Amino acid sequence: MHLSRALLSGLIATVTACGLAVSSSAAADQGHARTREAMEVMVEQDGVPGVLAQVEDGAGAWSGSAGTADYTTGRPRLALDRYRIGSLTKPFVATVLLQLESEGTLRLDDPVGRWLPDVRLGEYGAAVGGPHRSVTLRQLLGHTSGIPDYAADPALRRTYFSPRFLVHRWHSHTPEKLIERSLSRPPLFPPGTRWSYSNTNYLLAGMVIERATGRSYAAEIERRILRPLKLEDTALPGTSSRIPGQHGKEYSTLFVPGAHPPVRDVTRLNPSLAGASGEMISSGRDLVRFMRALVTGRLLPPRQLAEMRATRKAGSTDRYGLGLTERTLSCGVTVWGHDGTIHGSTTAAYTTADGTHTAAFNVNGDWSGDTRDLFEAEFCH
Repeated sequence: MHLSRALLSGLIATVTACGLAVSSSAAADQGHARTREAMEVMVEQDGVPGVLAQVEDGAGAWSGSAGTADYTTGRPRLALDRYRIGSLTKPFVATVLLQLESEGTLRLDDPVGRWLPDVRLGEYGAAVGGPHRSVTLRQLLGHTSGIPDYAADPALRRTYFSPRFLVHRWHSHTPEKLIERSLSRPPLFPPGTRWSYSNTNYLLAGMVIERATGRSYAAEIERRILRPLKLEDTALPGTSSRIPGQHGKEYSTLFVPGAHPPVRDVTRLNPSLAGASGEMISSGRDLVRFMRALVTGRLLPPRQLAEMRATRKAGSTDRYGLGLTERTLSCGVTVWGHDGTIHGSTTAAYTTADGTHTAAFNVNGDWSGDTRDLFEAEFCH
């Protein structure tokens, strides 16, 4: 499907006028009216297809939606819709690795080369003129390894972050081949000396889990997290292009610059391009349950949870731990969680440290920037 942004704006206005854009009335907002308004602003002003919210706080559970799940049918987004969560996969991977550390299977300060001797990271620190330092598992989880992001590779971006994606989106990828793109480039800095977000780190972390357990990171996430928490909407699709179960459409401008680039339906794609850095599918209900369980200690012993929450500066309002972001909102409230973007989908889930107020948002489009205004509206009302 090929629609212009101008035409989509007209469709959104029509849907809104017909009363289909918002699934929760003001009377049923349960104190989330500002959040609902922020969602509508994203649809009406940013031109995204739709926004879906799931919140749990002292008043109970609330779900809301704005816009549409499908430009063709005009159906609204529904509370139990599943969607791709991109880098929100990372807290799941980090949790498994920290569980393995708590069990004595590995140590956070193990060199990656101990587990992946074929990757040849041993001299990586020396390559940037610093003292010899081996990249460690801790540095992978905390994005302090200095390893470049494979997703920033110019050749990969020309193929997968442009209209050429429509031809190549069915291709399968192995983490080894994706990692080669990073290791062929100079390190960004000596390991452990700075912070720089790199999806390559989590491809490596997924490989370490497999080497340490004899099972794939997907099998370990399912066994250790999905089943115990009964996250029935959450899946690791591997190379499958489908979103299983109830879902809407996901749309992309394919990162074409300009005021009104064409919008494409990219619901079906092979997520092995993201792998352990961002392949997962979930729902608002599952993400709220996972994030609350994680920060309140249901998944990790106190020492490992403290390691995960030991953060360093990663932006003007964010700090990053081991697979977990600490964000301070304008009203002074601190929340913990992660963001995730993949073609056609933008997701974020955050919770207060005590787990009493948790929110997950999804936008079924990838051109809207981020979801910060939604969290400001939800947590700072």
